[in-house]
Amino acid sequence: MSTSCEPAPQNKKEFISDIGEILVKDNGKKKYYTPEEVKKAHRKSKWYDYVDLSCWAMSVFTSHEAFDLYHKVTGEACDYVAMKTEMLSGLSVSTASNWTDIPDLDIDASWLDFGDVFDGIFEGVGEFISGIFDGI
Repeated sequence: MSTSCEPAPQNKKEFISDIGEILVKDNGKKKYYTPEEVKKAHRKSKWYDYVDLSCWAMSVFTSHEAFDLYHKVTGEACDYVAMKTEMLSGLSVSTASNWTDIPDLDIDASWLDFGDVFDGIFEGVGEFISGIFDGI
């Protein structure tokens, strides 16, 4: 993966939840947030004291287009799909075979763009998995 960003946060689920809560509180529920909104939410989070992880949050909360445009302007070489895939792998908190069997999974996943994560690998899987999350 090509990136000039800091390494991904260790506790991806907590990171995604914390940043997501701030984004919703400050901006309302949206499918995507702007890179500026994500950076502002990161600055308000407990994660800001460590290193700048806002790029990792952008891979989850912004659109692919906005992510790429932001990185083109900043000159950073970051891979949206690879970073988003790594971040979402942090949501796998259990060995349960069905996401609905995970009792502590309290994540509104309507904003996840699984199409980008699975693009070119499994056509239609993104929509299928999104449907599962919609049922949670």
